Amino acid sequence: MQSKAWELLQPFVLLFLVASIGVIGYMLVEDFRFVEALYMTVITITTAGFTEVRPLTDQGRLFTISMLILSWVSLAWAITRIIQYIINGEINKYFKNRKTMKAIEKLKDHVIICGFGRNGQQAAQTLGFHNKQFVVIEKKEELIEQFIREHPNLLYLAGDATNDDLLKQAGIERAHALISSLPADADNVYIVLSARSLNSHIRIISRASDSTAAPKLKKAGANHVIMPDKIGGTHMATLVSKPDVIEFIDYISGEEGEAIHIESVDYLQLPEIIRDKSLREVMHWNKTGVTCIGIKKADGKFMINPPADTLITIGAKVFVLGTRQQIEQMKGNITG
Repeated sequence: MQSKAWELLQPFVLLFLVASIGVIGYMLVEDFRFVEALYMTVITITTAGFTEVRPLTDQGRLFTISMLILSWVSLAWAITRIIQYIINGEINKYFKNRKTMKAIEKLKDHVIICGFGRNGQQAAQTLGFHNKQFVVIEKKEELIEQFIREHPNLLYLAGDATNDDLLKQAGIERAHALISSLPADADNVYIVLSARSLNSHIRIISRASDSTAAPKLKKAGANHVIMPDKIGGTHMATLVSKPDVIEFIDYISGEEGEAIHIESVDYLQLPEIIRDKSLREVMHWNKTGVTCIGIKKADGKFMINPPADTLITIGAKVFVLGTRQQIEQMKGNITG
């Protein structure tokens, strides 16, 4: 970003230097006052042909000749570069990048998606559907251009996600989670290591192509490792053995089931009056119609369809199922 800004400023910096040389030169060679020197410099650079401040000495004429040659060369180069930037769209790209960076700087608790292939794009669509803010990092701009036709407000950074500076630009220190979906396992390991060192609390989900890469990614700091091929094969096989169940799960987790949501409620999100109470009391707090489908205990173990007298203690999470309206009402009850 900074190098691009410098490239755009170079023509104007050069013209400023030429003008400075002219002003200083006339003040030294002809003993002109600043305003007189500035006037002579401007009419020389622009070849306006106005009357000189006063007759020049031979040294002044030689200096003027040098200024004319220098200014012509500088103007020609500057105009060529400016036209080149306009034709190539560099100026538009620069201001667009500035707008993107300002938008990213305002983000907090967002998700960073590293790699924008099929998995990255699917993750972006799902996050967008659930109104979760995210930033994409991808070095192949053609992949972004295909997606951006339907999603013009996509926030993205073009570059290599293994670059720590690019992760910082994406707001890694403020991010809630990072999804690393690059095709090469070695790149994913590198990104996970970098992300974990830059933000020790961030939630990291990484793709793995080879089963041997999964433990390495875990050691590097990934919270979850996903193998798309393995999941895809299991999914297809389960569609044969339990088609109705899988279709129902696909419905409530996909875009088709837009009215159905599953949310987790942390113990600390609960009002103090119902903390350390039974699940029955928690679910009846300003009842909204959501259904508890499971609990994650403080030790990480899950309870599916838990009994109503189960105590919700510190570290626990309650998973509820309901419509979008019910979920939003439940959140209002909790945070209100």
